[in-house]
Amino acid sequence: MSPARPWAQHRPPCAGGAVPGRDRDPGTGTPGSGPRDRDRDRDRDHPHPRALGADRRPGWARHGELSTVPFLLAAAPRRATLFQALARAVLRMRRGQGKRKAEARELPRVSRKRKEEEEAVQEARRKAAPSVREFKYNKKRVRLISQGSDLKDDARCILYWMSRDQRVQDNWAFLYAQRLALKQELPLHVCFCLVPKFLDATIRHYGFMLRGLQEVAEECAELNIPFHLLLGYAKDVLPTFVAEHGVGGLVTDFCPLRLPQQWVEDVRERLPEDVPFAQVDAHNIVPCWVASPKQEYSARTIRGKIHAQLPEFLTEFPPVVRHPYPPSHPAEPIAWEACYSSLQVDRTVKEVEWATPGTAAGLAVLQSFITERLKSFGSHRNDPNKAALSNLSPWFHFGQVSTQRAILEVQKHRGKYKESVDAFVEEAVVRRELAENFCYYNENYDSVQGAYNWAQTTLKLHAKDKRPFLYELQELEQGTTHDPLWNAAQLQMVQEGKMHGFLRMYWAKKILEWTRSPEEALRFAIYLNDRYELDGRDPNGYVGKLQDGGMGGRADTPSPCPAGCLWSICGIHDQGWAERAIFGKIRYMNYAGCKRKFDVGQFERRYAPRTLSQ
Repeated sequence: MSPARPWAQHRPPCAGGAVPGRDRDPGTGTPGSGPRDRDRDRDRDHPHPRALGADRRPGWARHGELSTVPFLLAAAPRRATLFQALARAVLRMRRGQGKRKAEARELPRVSRKRKEEEEAVQEARRKAAPSVREFKYNKKRVRLISQGSDLKDDARCILYWMSRDQRVQDNWAFLYAQRLALKQELPLHVCFCLVPKFLDATIRHYGFMLRGLQEVAEECAELNIPFHLLLGYAKDVLPTFVAEHGVGGLVTDFCPLRLPQQWVEDVRERLPEDVPFAQVDAHNIVPCWVASPKQEYSARTIRGKIHAQLPEFLTEFPPVVRHPYPPSHPAEPIAWEACYSSLQVDRTVKEVEWATPGTAAGLAVLQSFITERLKSFGSHRNDPNKAALSNLSPWFHFGQVSTQRAILEVQKHRGKYKESVDAFVEEAVVRRELAENFCYYNENYDSVQGAYNWAQTTLKLHAKDKRPFLYELQELEQGTTHDPLWNAAQLQMVQEGKMHGFLRMYWAKKILEWTRSPEEALRFAIYLNDRYELDGRDPNGYVGKLQDGGMGGRADTPSPCPAGCLWSICGIHDQGWAERAIFGKIRYMNYAGCKRKFDVGQFERRYAPRTLSQ
């Protein structure tokens, strides 16, 4: 076995083993015969300390892995692959250490800033009024559901049945309930009825909701307000709770969808006649039944009505304060994990990591939007590759963050970002409340029968048109169509629980193009949206235009929405366009149009299916 070659003898390959530009004969300039070559031959037979690898590098090169690796690479090219891998690993390690140190330095600053922001919001509430008792509450937000309105003399408490708006502060329903309790000098209780399943909701949705409710329960405890998690449908558990606790008045929040409205009606029928039952629209800025008494045709017809009423309703909230009247029945401890395990929902759709549930996390997202992305919202909200959206739709959907709070905070920056603020108000207020209006006044909000007559007619005329591609639900769900952009959008929704607003339109319109009928297209789109989107089962998912997209101020520019299934497939709140196959007069979108608006390839690469080789 030949002896190992000394470390110093590893040199870059050249003719005759010479080092280019150095191992040349001074007289001839030819490699292999100069004095350095003779020294190299001598060293091979009689290695000395320098040849054996004594470190002759300067001090700056001898300390630390990062300085050693380049020296080794230059001296030992035959081991370059190994050293390069080592270098990359060390660089990653050092970068990671640097990043962690930077994050560690940044955390106190971020925490201080977040605390300052929270204190500023709390101070704004206190300036509005010390408590809701001293606040001039607008009773237009409230409507009486029961026949009677007088509290019974032997009432022992007031109950807020929390349903859609799952937060303590910035909640007009919670505030109204505390107002009643303070006025009557009664304890205040809060309950939430946890149903084992709800439409196509999965563990992704229930997990987000339950963790948010856990935060609500903790905040209620700090305010001397018991929070009760009742397991079962409201009609079965709420009347019993009312009787056992001597509830003198019941308050709940508002949702325009059929099933929640049915829950409210079922409870009303089962309540004792002497228990008044009130409903408060704590989700919309202008209460749905106040904004308009009828179904509005488009954003154009409702925009003026909403803006005319914003000065009356877009006000600062007073605080929910520590309740001075202690309860006679403390809340039972809640076994959150047991509740989580008992749910009868699909657990294959995993929870997401990017969105932390709860009001505190949602308000942090709001502040990050204002400081980092609001400036770009006006110009880049239609580009799926840009970080310009608010990303607030999950917290809005579960009522963990108030839309009104978001508008109050965003409007403070109108002087600096006028275009962006105006666009955000258009989508978070006008478009969102237009969707609420449609679902409230149109019982067919999730079917083709809910579309305008012109849209139903044109879709029917083209229902038998030949489709270029036909896909089954499973193929769509797995993102295995011929269209890489559509697949990427679908996979984004499956993986992250959120699809970019602009692509949600394209996504839904292609389902119309690739399925057997408009009815099947709408059914597939609603199913996929409700199953994977964190903000599924929402008026905006059925029809609306949400804060995560934009109109761009032009009538011919589509408005991204959280699915907007009826907008995309049935033309709700849109106009008729040039007639074409399959779509009829429904607005058309295609791949080429998307390529003109943003870098399609960049988005496709982000969500392309990964193979084992990758």
